[in-house]
Amino acid sequence: MKDIELTKEQQSQAIQTIKNYFYTEKDEEITNLAATLLLDFIVKNIGPFIYNQAINDANFFMEKKLEEMFGLEKPIRPYK
Repeated sequence: MKDIELTKEQQSQAIQTIKNYFYTEKDEEITNLAATLLLDFIVKNIGPFIYNQAINDANFFMEKKLEEMFGLEKPIRPYK
């Protein structure tokens, strides 16, 4: 499986979100480097949990849709 990768824009937004969280919730300012390292840790070590849950959710959704699709089958009647 390929590692989880963020686009430059997503990474930039995530870093700013982390910095805003620390400033708002902890009354601390952190550097871009500290926020980047925290983001890298989260993506590498926590990201797979979130990714796997998304896969499970998608699987559940697809199973329900597949059940609905089979409900559309037409009955087959023998020719008399």
